[in-house]
Amino acid sequence: MDKCAFFVPVFVFLLPLLSYAFSRKRKRHEQKTKLPPGSMGWPCIGETLRLYSQDPNVFFSTRHTRYGEIFKTHILGCPCVMLASPDAARFVLVTQAHLFKPTYPKSKEILIGPSALFFHQGEYHMRLRKLVQGSMYPESLRKLVTGIEALTVSALSSRADGRVINTYNEMKRLSFEVGILAVFGYLEPHYKEELKKNYIIVDRGYNSFPTNLPGTPYRKAMKARKRLSEILVNITRERKEKKLLEKDLLSCLLNSKDDNGEILSEEQIADNIIGVLFAAQDTTASAMTWIIKYLYDSPKLLEAVKAEQKVIYESNGNGKSPLTWYQTRNMPFSYKVILESLRMASIISFTFREAVTDVEYKGCLIPKGWKVMPLFRNIHHNPEFFADPQKFDPTRFEGAPKPNTFMPFGSGVHACPGNELAKLEMLILVHHLTSQFRYELVGSESGIQYGPFPVPLHGLPASFWKEE
Repeated sequence: MDKCAFFVPVFVFLLPLLSYAFSRKRKRHEQKTKLPPGSMGWPCIGETLRLYSQDPNVFFSTRHTRYGEIFKTHILGCPCVMLASPDAARFVLVTQAHLFKPTYPKSKEILIGPSALFFHQGEYHMRLRKLVQGSMYPESLRKLVTGIEALTVSALSSRADGRVINTYNEMKRLSFEVGILAVFGYLEPHYKEELKKNYIIVDRGYNSFPTNLPGTPYRKAMKARKRLSEILVNITRERKEKKLLEKDLLSCLLNSKDDNGEILSEEQIADNIIGVLFAAQDTTASAMTWIIKYLYDSPKLLEAVKAEQKVIYESNGNGKSPLTWYQTRNMPFSYKVILESLRMASIISFTFREAVTDVEYKGCLIPKGWKVMPLFRNIHHNPEFFADPQKFDPTRFEGAPKPNTFMPFGSGVHACPGNELAKLEMLILVHHLTSQFRYELVGSESGIQYGPFPVPLHGLPASFWKEE
C-alpha cells in the first residue's frame, strides 16, 4: 500500500484536531498575556483631567489599591502601564532595561537638547554617563566641599535677617550655583550671570504649555535656550585654548574621545551641560526644602541633628576651619534624616520608559509603544516595605532596606549619575543650617504643589536668623 495513500486520510482526520489544539493554545496565550487591569478613561483625553484634578500621588495610589501592582491608564496623551512593585521596577530598569527606552515629551527634549545623555540608550549613553560619573567620583567631589560650603554659608547668611522668604526658590538658587561649580569649577562672573539669566527663562518655559507663539513662556524659553548654547560654546572654546587639566565636567567632556578617536561636538557638550544643570537643580532644591520642613516639624529630631553637627562645628573652631570631606562622611544621624526625607518626599515619584517591543510581565501584555512608569513613591510608601510609611522616622535606615524598595535616584543604567553630589550638598546644608542658624516656618497651611516636582505649599515660606 502506498504510504502517501495511507497518511493522507489520517492527516485529513487529524487536521481538525490539530487546528483545535493550536486554536486553544493561541487563546490560552492571548488570555495569559492580556492587558493589565485598569481604566483608559475618556476617548482621547483618557484620565488626564482626573490626574490634574487631584494630588497625583492619590491618583496613582487609589489605582494601585484597586487594581494591584500593575495597571493601565491613559494620561498625557499616551496609553500607559503603571508598575508599583520592586520586582516590576527592577524588571523595567535593570534586568530587561533593553526592552524599554527612556522617553520624554518632544517639547522638553528640544529645550534641554537632543544630545543630552538621558535621551539615549546604547554606546553613546554609556560613554556620556561614564564622563558625568567620572567628574563626580569621590576624588572629584572631595575638591568641591570647600566651594559648596562657601556657597551654602553665603546663601543662608544673605537671608538670615528675619524676612519671609520662599525657601524653595532660595534652594534653587543654591543648587544652581553648586551645579555651575561642578560643571565648570571657577567660572568668570559675567559668564555665570549670563548663564543664570537665560537658564531662568528656559526653566520657566520648560513646564509651560508648549506653544511656539510670540510672547509665550515656551517661545521665550526657546530663544533663551539658543543663547545658552552660544554662551556655552564661547566658554568651551576659551577652555580649549587654555588647555586646563581640571577634573570638572566640562574638562571631562572636552578631553573625551570615542573608540574611533572622535571628540564630542560643541553642540553635544552644550546639550549635556544644560541637561546636567536641569537634573541638578529642581530635584536637589526640592529635597533640601523638604529636609528643612521635616526637621522643623520634628523638634526632637532637629535637636538630635543639631547635637551631631555642633560637635563637628566646634571641632572646626566654631567655623574657623572649613568642613572636610572626612567630616561629611561621618554624619550618621544626619545622613539617615536625608535618606528618610528622600523616601517621604519621593521627589522623583516615577520615571517614563517606552516599550520597544511587546513585552510580557507576570501574565500581562505591555504593548510596543506604550509608556511604562515604575512608581517609586508607591514603593517608598508601601507598609509592606516601610512600617508606618507616613511617619517620618530616620531610624528605619539603621539597617539596609529590602532590595529595590528604596530608589530615590532611580535605578539601573539611567539612575541619576549625580546622586553623590546631591547628597553631599544636602549634608553641607544640614551642617550649617543646624549649627549656625535657627528658623521658623511662616503660615499654618500645609500641602504640596507640583512644578513638576513636589514641594511644600507656596515654596515653604520661612524666616531665618543667625544664632548668636
